[in-house]
Amino acid sequence: MVRTAPGPIYAHGGNRPEFVLVLGAGGARGLSHIAVLEALDDLGIRPTLIAGCSMGAIIGAAYAAGLSGRALHEHAVGLFRDRARAIARLLDARIGKLTDLVRGLGNPVLIDGERLLDLFWPEAVPDRFEELAIPFVATATDYHLHAEVTLSRGPLTPAVAASLAIPGLVRPVMVDGRVLIDGAAIDPLPYGRLMRPGRIVLAVDTSAPAASDETRVPGALEAMVGVSHIRTRSIVQRMIERQPPDILIRAGMDGIGLLDFFKAKAILGAAEPVKDEVKRKLAQALERQG
Repeated sequence: MVRTAPGPIYAHGGNRPEFVLVLGAGGARGLSHIAVLEALDDLGIRPTLIAGCSMGAIIGAAYAAGLSGRALHEHAVGLFRDRARAIARLLDARIGKLTDLVRGLGNPVLIDGERLLDLFWPEAVPDRFEELAIPFVATATDYHLHAEVTLSRGPLTPAVAASLAIPGLVRPVMVDGRVLIDGAAIDPLPYGRLMRPGRIVLAVDTSAPAASDETRVPGALEAMVGVSHIRTRSIVQRMIERQPPDILIRAGMDGIGLLDFFKAKAILGAAEPVKDEVKRKLAQALERQG
């Protein structure tokens, strides 16, 4: 049975502050977002708006659909426990072929993001933004205009697929005549435009910190996706220095690569202490607002 999150405490209007949740990019480290959702469920608090980028968009959309943090925790652990089945699903979502590399026709590991979401999302996630229980915004990047794009209406799957379309790994997505790629290319933690008086913005950063004691030379694919890690952390750090969110939560297990999803159980276990941090900082923010 799918468990849903509790009803909202905060709503528009009145003297109570709005509560906005922002989930950032981070690849497999982004599974740590689920611990934050579990903490909110423990408090009985539900956001009035969720914004997500890349991995944060995948998890944010599922939570906006009404699934509880606990249900998402169990789904993630169960999904990646069966390695053979998960790999089979990944292969099913792959549009590139090894023969393409030999013939010079394309990338043999390229993934169709929409197909990937269909294979890995819980069945309870609906087809359209309008069917979500909580308003949700996914961020992507317009490849040709070099501009951030926010998506909040219409078909949900292509919007989230665009948000996670890491160049070289996931195929770009065409939405409303625009070619869209990974939202992390411009704004991996999209809280800046959401901040305003009378609103509490909690942003969860799962970008990877530098590994100062690491000397291993990465392989070609690892280096390609590692660039995404470096870019994301750099952009987020500059954003926070310029204007931090009301509440900043930094989560994510050290030593986890962008694609280390088979370590889901360990990632989620390492994120447990984040729950107390979320509860403490949210209580402090509410006291300041009061």
